[in-house]
Amino acid sequence: MAETAVFHLLAKLAPFLQGEVNLLSGVREAMEDIRDEFERMSAFLRVADAKEESDPQLKVWVKQVRDAAYDTEDVLDKFKLHLAHHHGDGFGGFLRKVFYLAKTLKARHQIAFEIQRIKSRVINISEGHKRYHDKYGILEQGSRSNVVNNSWYDYRGDALLLEEAKLVGIEMPKRQLMEWLVQGGSGLKAISVVGMGGLGKTTLVKKVYDAAAVKKHFNSHAWLTVSESFGVEDLLKDMIQQLFREIMQPVPVGVETMSINRLKCLANDFLQQRRYVVVFDDVWNVNAWEAIKYVLPNNNCGSRVILTTRFTHIASTCCEETNGHVYDLMPLSQEESWTLFCNKTFRGNLCPPNLKQISLRILKRCEGLPLAIVVISGVLATKDRSRIDEWEMLYRSLGAELEGNDKLKSMKKALSLSYNDLPHYLKICFLYLSIFPEDQKMWSERIIRLWTAEGFVNAIEGKTIEEVAKGYLDELFNRSLIQVAKRYRDGRPSHFCIHDLMREIIVSKAREQNIVTTICRQGSRRPEKVRRLLIRSTSDNVEYSERSSQLRSLFVWGPMDSLPIASLRELFSRSSRLLNVLDFECTPLDTIPNEVFKLIHLRYLGLRNTKVKMVPKLIGKLEKLETLDLIGTYVTELPDEILHLQKLRNLLSYYLKSRITYFEFGDIRGIKAPSQIGSLQSLQVLVMIEVDQRSEGGVSIVKELGRLTQLRELSIRNLRREDGVTLCSSIEKLSNLRRLDIISTKEDEILDLQSLSLVPQFLNRLNLTGRLEKFPHMIPSLHGLVALYLRWSKLRDDPLQSLQELPNLAQLLLEQAYEGEGLCFTAGGFQRLKYLHLHKLKGLRWVRVEEGAMPHLQDLTIRNSELMEEVPSGIEHLTNLQTFELCEMSDKLISKLDREVQDEDYRNTAHIPQVRIWYREHDQWKVKFL
Repeated sequence: MAETAVFHLLAKLAPFLQGEVNLLSGVREAMEDIRDEFERMSAFLRVADAKEESDPQLKVWVKQVRDAAYDTEDVLDKFKLHLAHHHGDGFGGFLRKVFYLAKTLKARHQIAFEIQRIKSRVINISEGHKRYHDKYGILEQGSRSNVVNNSWYDYRGDALLLEEAKLVGIEMPKRQLMEWLVQGGSGLKAISVVGMGGLGKTTLVKKVYDAAAVKKHFNSHAWLTVSESFGVEDLLKDMIQQLFREIMQPVPVGVETMSINRLKCLANDFLQQRRYVVVFDDVWNVNAWEAIKYVLPNNNCGSRVILTTRFTHIASTCCEETNGHVYDLMPLSQEESWTLFCNKTFRGNLCPPNLKQISLRILKRCEGLPLAIVVISGVLATKDRSRIDEWEMLYRSLGAELEGNDKLKSMKKALSLSYNDLPHYLKICFLYLSIFPEDQKMWSERIIRLWTAEGFVNAIEGKTIEEVAKGYLDELFNRSLIQVAKRYRDGRPSHFCIHDLMREIIVSKAREQNIVTTICRQGSRRPEKVRRLLIRSTSDNVEYSERSSQLRSLFVWGPMDSLPIASLRELFSRSSRLLNVLDFECTPLDTIPNEVFKLIHLRYLGLRNTKVKMVPKLIGKLEKLETLDLIGTYVTELPDEILHLQKLRNLLSYYLKSRITYFEFGDIRGIKAPSQIGSLQSLQVLVMIEVDQRSEGGVSIVKELGRLTQLRELSIRNLRREDGVTLCSSIEKLSNLRRLDIISTKEDEILDLQSLSLVPQFLNRLNLTGRLEKFPHMIPSLHGLVALYLRWSKLRDDPLQSLQELPNLAQLLLEQAYEGEGLCFTAGGFQRLKYLHLHKLKGLRWVRVEEGAMPHLQDLTIRNSELMEEVPSGIEHLTNLQTFELCEMSDKLISKLDREVQDEDYRNTAHIPQVRIWYREHDQWKVKFL
């Protein structure tokens, strides 16, 4: 990580020394000397970063380099903050410059002194570099060439990212676990899967849990991640939310404030008459089981509990009481290990003959641990297959790291090896992820915005900074350092997670290298100088200290009872002149402190799900702001001063008026913006802008959108029919648009899109909410379209004929979008469709699926179409259908699916793993699994 700090500093020094900055005599030369010394040391730092754990003296030297780089960066930033002002042109500008130079003479002398002091310090550190250079025999030129080459991801396609690693060795344990789950009597039984970290316990159990036969066998399902520092209250709340969400019932009022005993009673009552399966993943102590076991009723319904744990005694204790089963998960066999190794290293191809022997030697050191194999394979997959010496070098390091009997420790070292192999610009990005809590699913787009705000992402010609950052994220996926947790409908990862063992490593390294400081309790030890501070509870000590004077990022994350605003104001006013990131997500903040608007270097301001009601005019002072996140706040309007933010790239704001199952017209609210919004030329994401039809500015905003030529995502609400021509004209100018959401001003207001002729070629998601007099003629030409949502369109003509040839359409939602009696999916149509949702089609009486239509459909949902009395004709042709869901449909249709009657409709749906029937009973949603 010293390597990262040095390269980050060198990137800052270059433009600084090239610019015409007024420096006192000797300062420029001193800074050039500092640059030269760091450049000489940088060639050795990659090797030093990797070896410091095994060499205490080297570790001290690396820390000295890192601290010196940080301190030099701080001096540069202070200079830019205090001295680099613009004075204007002409004689007046000259006088202001003379006056300013005289006024700041003392500050410049102080900075000059600090520069000279750092120069002496860096030279002394450099002497130590020479000793280690001789010791390890590193050739500077060769090492540096490997470090700075950052073109690795340019020739990697998305295929590697979307490709799932082939699972091996789970067939037999999966079969056994499923047998224990669905057989073995009506009593409650606990099943424990036990084994060391990295054996794939969670992966195995998740495959069993998600199996169609298991989903169909049980009425209720819950997956709870326990982890080492579990909280009983949070565990119970999570269980209750999952159970009620599954049957689409609102969580009982007051759950958030209930006592533990009341939560236990609520969960127990819910499960009394249900056949349930509950997974407790990653149980670290018996207390977790003791705290939760009485919640689970033995109701003689054949319910099951599954636990994963690393400890044998926990597994046996949990199973003894229910006469359950313990499954000892074993390492992969040599054959299975080789299969997994080749799948990941060579993408399923055969191992080249010249690499087979070294591959087998490397694989032997992994000792059958799937996680270790996957991670090491991820490293090898990036190596040149013609350079066997690189593979040999990795083997030599790995051999030393994996020796010994402590398998968990060996695993961590194997994972650390993949971290050490990262380029310097990825190391800090990866360590930065340690700010997120254990087991949290991280949103990819949020991480990309934070990385760019922190200055971690290098500019590359021909790419936006976000595209480069996405390349960084892709590489972390490709190296198996992070795992996909959730995907968009088109298969792209939307959320990711980090294996808990890997997270232990990066949390430790981030703390040690002063990347992130987390305060979890009063009196927590803090480093000498805090650069990024994370506060997670009301009781955290946020009082100002000199150690916070170089603070770059502050995260205050809820939920909290209250916010210590006075302490935060002190922190802002004293220590945050250099702050780049400020995030208050989910805290009870209701007013943005005025001190925030003095943070002139702020690039990211996160207020998501706070109680903030207004953005003051002072927002205009944050001229470097790139992301303003107002999602879930009560802000309804932005001041004109927002137009001063010429570097703003992401403006995010919408509010859901109610957390309901079904989307109703008017449930989402946007934000009113100044009529000259088009002057924000850097905007890439604008969600969600609301047209103010009460003023002349509304028309102006629709026209102004055409000036935002960098836009990639646009959501606009409150449109009238007469806005259509202007809107189409604006959309035609947005050639970079990927996602477009348009919502009319009221349910029966027509969206006029007929004049749209030049369609953005990259558009892949389209959401139209409002009446369509005619089906938009441009939609069939959207060959890149992946998801289409039509709501309240009220079309009279069947839209399917216009959509069936779209080559990439994966998701289609028709909600009050069609008023006809029937829909026919003709043979050969919708070849890529996976998700089809038909909601509130009040006139719909029949649906027909011809053989050869929708061959890849996985999910079919029909809701609130009461005139339908038969299951879709031809549903038996949908051989890949996994879920068929009916909600508030006619009694006649539902009766035809009765298992006891087993008429033709029932037989035609027998191949579908999950058939769910939703209905209302006493104003509550109920679900029936067939």
